[in-house]
Order: sequence, then C-alpha cells, then structure tokens
Amino acid sequence: MSDALVRQGHGSIPHRLTTTTFTLDGYRVVETLGVVRGITVRSRSVVGLVGAQVQIFFGGNITIFTRLCERAREEAFQIMMVHAEEVGANAVIGIRYDANEVMTGVTEVLCYGTAVVVEAA
Repeated sequence: MSDALVRQGHGSIPHRLTTTTFTLDGYRVVETLGVVRGITVRSRSVVGLVGAQVQIFFGGNITIFTRLCERAREEAFQIMMVHAEEVGANAVIGIRYDANEVMTGVTEVLCYGTAVVVEAA
C-alpha cells in the first residue's frame, strides 16, 4: 500500500459510514467481511523531544506530543480504511484504537474495526 495514498487520504468510504458502534442509523449490514486494521509505529525526533521538554517545564498541554499522537491516529485510521476498501467494504463498524510502547520513545498505534457492506434500510 502506498504511503502517498494514505497521506492523501484517498478512499471511497465516506466518513459517515464509519462508527465505534456496531450499527449505522438508516443502514443495515448485508455482509460482514471481517476485521480490518491499520498500524503505524512512530517516534519523536530529538529536536521534538527537546521542544517537549520545554513545554513540560512550563506545564499545560504538550502540543508537540498532541500533534504527534493525532498524526499517528489519523495515519492508522487511513491505513485501516484502505484495508477495508481492499476487501470490498463500504463501511467500517466497531472502530477502536490501541497504542503500545514498542521501546522507549517508540509507540505503535493500531486502529481496527469490522469491515462490512451496508445498504440503506
């Protein structure tokens, strides 16, 4: 799968057909295609870590880490959506995120859900 496709957010599944629930109002599931996932592993650069240390010193929201986390979650979500399209889904239900530290300063972010085919109810 192309990183460029993920970064550009290419995809034909509308955002409104993704949910953390197991139903979509106004639609019925006609086929379940299985679990789909997107995974990314990220670390912060040394420069970013120094900037974060400064923010930690003054307290409050650590915006450098907030942006890193948001980018990682968005990338994992987009990879999952591409995977869903590859298996023929037009919606993804039951979406969840998980994150684990792989090693000091390196975090894995996983986004997963159930790929389904839905039709208007």
